[in-house]
Amino acid sequence: MNIELRHLRYFVAVAEELHFGRAALRLNISQPPLSQQIQILEREINATLFARTNRSVQLTAAGKQFLHDARQILQNVEDAAGLAARLHHGDEGELRIGFTSSSPFISSVSAALYRFRQRYPQVHLQMQEINTRQQLAPLSDGRLDLGIMRNTPLPEPLNWQLLLREPLYALVHREHPLARADSLSVEALRREPFVFFDPQVGTALYSDILSLLQRYDIAPYITQEAGEAMTIIGLVATGLGVSILPASFQRVRLIDVVWIPLQETDAITEVWLVWSKQRELSAAAKNMRALLLQYPAEQAGG
Repeated sequence: MNIELRHLRYFVAVAEELHFGRAALRLNISQPPLSQQIQILEREINATLFARTNRSVQLTAAGKQFLHDARQILQNVEDAAGLAARLHHGDEGELRIGFTSSSPFISSVSAALYRFRQRYPQVHLQMQEINTRQQLAPLSDGRLDLGIMRNTPLPEPLNWQLLLREPLYALVHREHPLARADSLSVEALRREPFVFFDPQVGTALYSDILSLLQRYDIAPYITQEAGEAMTIIGLVATGLGVSILPASFQRVRLIDVVWIPLQETDAITEVWLVWSKQRELSAAAKNMRALLLQYPAEQAGG
């Protein structure tokens, strides 16, 4: 069977006009070729679609059913073409992003997500909050399209680009003797009790901050461990100890917590955008990547 879409369009036009002349004008073709194509269509499907007389054209029972089905086929083709175009341009589809708990507090990241939502409302955003190391496997095997994470050693299948560098700050209780300082050296924290990440959780921030302290020969006196930065901030607010976190978390305002910049020039942490080298990014993922990367990499989170 060799039925083309133009055959269906010709048939629908005749069926709706019930007049070959008017249908030919509507289709911008001459009447003889139109009549010929309808005859070819009837031969292909082995059915008479129109009851023709000198004065009228009427649909047969087969024609009425075929009109219903032809309209549905043409609509399906139009819908499929439209969807393909929207997917091609990133206007529709699904985008799966892994992000660390600090990501929503980074102004450039939250601004990019907001702009994406405004520009591409039909794209389904699936945001998964998981720490840096837990993002590596799903990024490699395709369960995530993009990952927003802290700097960490990456497996070979993954590519990355720097989103920003942000300073690390000390957190102290507002009644702490250090709370009035404009800035602090990490040396000032040498003998302070620390509220710190649980090493079993596997966050990249744990390694980042611990490496900073070790570079200055400081072994932190850890009195309380927590799995999330938000919990650390809450525990500092209760006076259980001091801590160090990225500047972006300052957006969490607790009256009992004072944030103090560290003086060391290497007291920074990096935020990366990560994706697979082995899989072609969807248009939606490329659009999101462009929005995330449009901000200067040196911008501090806050």
